[in-house]
Amino acid sequence: MNMAAATSLSSPKLTFSSSHLQTLCRNFPLSFSLNFSSSLSLSKPLTLAPLSLSHRPSSLSPFRRFAVRAESENGAEPLHYDFDLFTVGAGSGGVRASRFAANFGASVAVCELPFATISSETTGGVGGTCVLRGCVPKKLLVYSSKFSHEFDESGGFGWKFETEPKHDWSTLMANKNAELQRLTGIYKNILNNAGVTLIEGRGKIVDPHTVDVDGKLYTARHILIAVGGRPFIPEIPGSEHAIDSDAALDLPSKPTKIGIVGGGYIALEFAGIFNGLNSDVHVFIRQKKVLRGFDEDVRDFVAEQMSLRGIEFHTEELPQAIHKSADGSLSLKTNKGTVEGFSHIMFATGRRPNTKNLGLEGVGVKMTKNGAIEVDDFSQTSIPSIWAVGDVTDRINLTPVALMEGGALANTLFRNEPTKPDYRAVPSAVFSQPPIGQVGLTEEQAMQEYGDIDVYTSNFRPLKATVSGLPDRVFMKLIVCAKTDKVLGLHMCGEDSPEIVQGFAVAVRAGLTKADFDATVGIHPTSAEELVTMRTPTRKIRNSSPPEGKTDTGVKAAAGV
Repeated sequence: MNMAAATSLSSPKLTFSSSHLQTLCRNFPLSFSLNFSSSLSLSKPLTLAPLSLSHRPSSLSPFRRFAVRAESENGAEPLHYDFDLFTVGAGSGGVRASRFAANFGASVAVCELPFATISSETTGGVGGTCVLRGCVPKKLLVYSSKFSHEFDESGGFGWKFETEPKHDWSTLMANKNAELQRLTGIYKNILNNAGVTLIEGRGKIVDPHTVDVDGKLYTARHILIAVGGRPFIPEIPGSEHAIDSDAALDLPSKPTKIGIVGGGYIALEFAGIFNGLNSDVHVFIRQKKVLRGFDEDVRDFVAEQMSLRGIEFHTEELPQAIHKSADGSLSLKTNKGTVEGFSHIMFATGRRPNTKNLGLEGVGVKMTKNGAIEVDDFSQTSIPSIWAVGDVTDRINLTPVALMEGGALANTLFRNEPTKPDYRAVPSAVFSQPPIGQVGLTEEQAMQEYGDIDVYTSNFRPLKATVSGLPDRVFMKLIVCAKTDKVLGLHMCGEDSPEIVQGFAVAVRAGLTKADFDATVGIHPTSAEELVTMRTPTRKIRNSSPPEGKTDTGVKAAAGV
């Protein structure tokens, strides 16, 4: 029931203003009969009673100063709830929505499974995938693995080592896990400081307003599902011997030789990590190229650069079976043959929404074939009181997007500001080695949407590599609408790409033109200045016709030739 209706009740017999009614409710419970309009017809007495104000001061939210308890003849649940919002899942999106909602005056609870470095049906942790078994620990391992390349670079700058540096995996794991414990503690404090009730346990949806957490029932005006996703390993013979990204971040020992199945960003990031830590790395992809959906030039360039660093790619190979030998080593059979001698085989073949055993089907929440929750533009599910944000909806599966969705939902529900998440020009990065940063459209997308585009590319040897002697290169690309001069897409692969693209993402989202880029003074000497000094198009495409100009040169340059 709309609380605005509940706070202004009128009939020919009796009329209370909202302020009068709230004053009465604060002082003592009231029980009286009223005649209602057709929008709310109750034959039994209506009881008004104060809400518990233990979570937040009542002055923050007028609609929470009292609740309406009503009994209907059909025995429906009373219109009083334990919480205004109950969130299932304390990951990035769930914590953001819960904290903002509490700051807006709502009473909020969050349930989450106990902490563990590897997720399961019974373990999780406050902070979610990104903080505990995704972005953060992954980036820590990237940092660790990059030192080997920096040692190689240092020779040209005069550094000499009496002995080869050695890496201790157990030290890395211990320090990584200590940081995860610190971060999950910080997230708990964030919720506590906002007045959010944290409940440890597995939540299951009982009905549109009730959540069961390990046998205890909680009611809420709104329920938010923010349980994220889980890694997926396809079922093939011997798949029980494979690991996923969760396990790869918490191995007891460093792989000596690892086979990574998959060609997406997770596969490339772990390939770079283990390659940098001097493991023998093989990547098996079912297509001809890595990173499906990324710009074609970037796909070619990053594969070339990673190959130069010693990673072996097996293209158009489908895994068929894993065999474990008596000595413990693993072999991977594909449609093209068998590769033996692996200490580890990792599947990075995607993630699936974590909606299993949540009770959603029984309540009537609509889901896609892969288990993602269907939502509208405001993150509302097919059940009006149930909402969902983050990877569980399988929209754009990025942590900052989940944060945006959670904040928008809090505005919609508790600030009276219906807010749609804005997915325009969402930047993203791949922390491969070299890393990738991108924002806006790929060349292929721009051709389909705009037809006439100008493409600017640059492939160069960065200053550092001129002295290190290593074959490192940087690739940059701007895609511009020929009719409006607006920059439609920006792509970069090379050192510091994510940091650089985050800044340029502001310009692309703001709709700046190529002339605006050209008028910007560069910072010298940097790689980033190249993005404001590219003057001549590599190729011009008109109405999706064959490119004019340096087609062959541009493609070869992108591949690092």
